[in-house]
Amino acid sequence: MSTENLTVADAGAPGVVAKLATLDRFLPVWIIAAMVAGLLAGRWIPGIGPALDAVSVDGVSLPIALGLLIMMYPVLARVRYDRLDTVTGDRRLLVSSLVLNWVLGPALMFALAWLMLPDLPEYRTGLIIVGLARCIAMVIIWNDLACGDREAAAVLVALNSVFQVIAFAGLGWFYLDVLPGWLGLPQADLTVSSWDIARSVLIFLGVPLVAGYLSRRLGERAKGRDWYEARFLPRVGPFALYGLLFTIVVLFALQGDAITSRPVDVARIALPLLAYFAIMWAGSNALGKAIGLSYERSTTLAFTAAGNNFELAIAVAIATFGVASGQALAGVVGPLIEVPVLVALVYVSLAARRRWTRRPLTGEAP
Repeated sequence: MSTENLTVADAGAPGVVAKLATLDRFLPVWIIAAMVAGLLAGRWIPGIGPALDAVSVDGVSLPIALGLLIMMYPVLARVRYDRLDTVTGDRRLLVSSLVLNWVLGPALMFALAWLMLPDLPEYRTGLIIVGLARCIAMVIIWNDLACGDREAAAVLVALNSVFQVIAFAGLGWFYLDVLPGWLGLPQADLTVSSWDIARSVLIFLGVPLVAGYLSRRLGERAKGRDWYEARFLPRVGPFALYGLLFTIVVLFALQGDAITSRPVDVARIALPLLAYFAIMWAGSNALGKAIGLSYERSTTLAFTAAGNNFELAIAVAIATFGVASGQALAGVVGPLIEVPVLVALVYVSLAARRRWTRRPLTGEAP
């Protein structure tokens, strides 16, 4: 956020709401407007899709790639990298995140896809691929808006990135081929290169992470921490939301025609996604509180578990099944559902924050 998490976090106080910047105060409105603008542009402006997709970075449209990098840099520039050891020493947080992201999350999406889309194999396969792609981008924004732990988010996203490179292809083979075979269900094949996934991670997480780290190190060395946090960060902070809104417009413009021309299919795909986000977020939050994590770290755990890397899922679906496939459409519908749902969950988190009983743990930052 543009004012170090003051924005949405303190919106419950009537006196503060009036002081918020217009962009921050009406964040849900801007996000919905960006989604609508993108959908309408994709539907009504001839040739906008091919034009936006003409140049790509690692299989992702160049405008989307730029939007993601701009969106992530300000948040990663705010991370206090000298405090990361307080996160890496919290084994409860790290183990819980790994289990939620790489065991429960994919299994839940597999179960929901088969329960709710038994007659639609292409969409079912697309959703399973979505469940395997753990979030490494937009989750940083949702966590920051909900006043989660920035340092914990940086560590968990990095951890997800490593496991994404190592485990994505193997889990795809297991959930699309091996497990359906064991259960007597139809099987599907997934062809994906671990190097392609690693390259995507290096670009979309590595570039803004290095830029954020160097900004803090060089900025503090040259001008001091007070200048860096009081002068520099407020200037670059708003670009996180500008990048988010720009990314949403471009993403929905690219797929506007596919989404608006198949409303029944979109609704069918949306149901398991809604169930997935709700179960993962609520379950992760409950787990965090049960094991004694603070509000900040439970919130980070919940959003990193509930979010998905739709850019990767869409790229894999297109590469394996084709741009016009049902698998690709399922990936495209993902952000259509995720963006408004996770924005709503940001506000649910902030409402719960006021009633959260904080119990500091050994190794947690104050």
